[in-house]
Amino acid sequence: MLDKLKSISERLDAVNEKLTDPDVIKDQEQYKKYMREHKNLSPIVDKYKDLLTAQRNVDEARELMNETLEPDFREIVEEEYRTGKERIETLENEIKILLLPKDPNDDKNVIVEIRGGAGGEEAALFANSLYRMYSMYAEKKGYKTEVLSVNETELGGIKEITFSIEGEGAYSRLKFESGVHRVQRVPETESQGRIHTSTVTVAVLPEADEVEVEINPADLIIETHRSGGAGGQHVNKTESAIRIIHVPTNTVVDCQDERSQFKNRERAMKILRSRIYESMLAEQNAKIASDRRLQVGTGDRSERIRTYNFPQGRVTDHRINLTLYKILQIMDGDLDELIDALITTDQAEKLKAGTEE
Repeated sequence: MLDKLKSISERLDAVNEKLTDPDVIKDQEQYKKYMREHKNLSPIVDKYKDLLTAQRNVDEARELMNETLEPDFREIVEEEYRTGKERIETLENEIKILLLPKDPNDDKNVIVEIRGGAGGEEAALFANSLYRMYSMYAEKKGYKTEVLSVNETELGGIKEITFSIEGEGAYSRLKFESGVHRVQRVPETESQGRIHTSTVTVAVLPEADEVEVEINPADLIIETHRSGGAGGQHVNKTESAIRIIHVPTNTVVDCQDERSQFKNRERAMKILRSRIYESMLAEQNAKIASDRRLQVGTGDRSERIRTYNFPQGRVTDHRINLTLYKILQIMDGDLDELIDALITTDQAEKLKAGTEE
C-alpha cells in the first residue's frame, strides 16, 4: 500500500505543476480535468502524510523504549507508542476506504422520480411529503432543485413527480434512496383513527450527458398533446405537452409542466437519457454483483428499503437495521445520519468483499 500511496503523492505533485502551467490554465477543459484529479487525490495524499508522521513518531518512541528511562518518562513514552499504533491503524483503514474504486457517477447531478404506490390518495400525499423531504435536504446541502414533470391530485397529493437535483456529489449522497418507501400513519380522512400502510417508489438516476447515451432520432416516436392535471390553471389549452417513446427499450417519458413545447421536449429528452443510462448501469451492476449482494441492496425499485412509522415517531432502514426516533426532523430534510450510515455500510461491505476476493 505504501508504494501505491507514494506514486499517488508523486502524481499529485505532477498535477499541481500542470495547474500552474499557463497553457493548461488557458484550456478550460484541461484545467477542469486536472482540478477534478487534484480534488480526488488530495485527501489520499493528506492521509498518507499523516500516516508517515505517525509512523515516525512510533519509531522514535520504540527507540526510546529500548533505552534506560526514568519510570515516569517510560510511562509517557509507552503511552505515546500505544496511541501512535492506534493512530496508524485508524489512518490505514481511512486510506483503504479512500482507495476503494470510486463510483464514476458520484459527482453527477441526479434525476429523482417519485410515484405513489399502494394506498391511493394517502400514497399520493406521502409522495408529496417525500418530494418536500428531498427538496429540503437539497436546500440544506446547497443543491438546486427543479421540477421537470408533475402529476398532482385534487387533494394536494402527487401521483408522480420527476425533478432534478444539481450539486457537487448529489448522486453520491442520494443513490441509496432508490426503492420502496413505506408509510404507516392515520390519514386525515380516517374517522376511526386506524393506521393505514401505503407505499411510494423512488428512483434516483444519475443525470446522463449526451456523449454517454447516444439516442438515434429514428428510434423515437414524439407526440404532442394537451396538458392534463388537477384542473383550473394547471390545464393547458394548447398542445404543448410532449410524450417521447424510445422504441428499442419501450421507455416512455411524458412532460407537460411547461407552457413551451420546446422546453417540455428538452426536459423529456433529459429524463429519457437518464432512464436509458440507468438501465445500462443496472445491467453492468447485475454482472458485477452476480456473485454477491451488498447489504445496502441493489437499488431495485421493487425492494422495500425504509418504513416511516408516524404513530411511533420512527424511521427504520431495513437494509442496515437502523431505526431513528426523529421522524419529524427526517421529514424536514434531516437525512445525513441515515445517508452517512448507508455509505459507511456500503464501504465496509466493499472492503470485506475486497479482502475475500
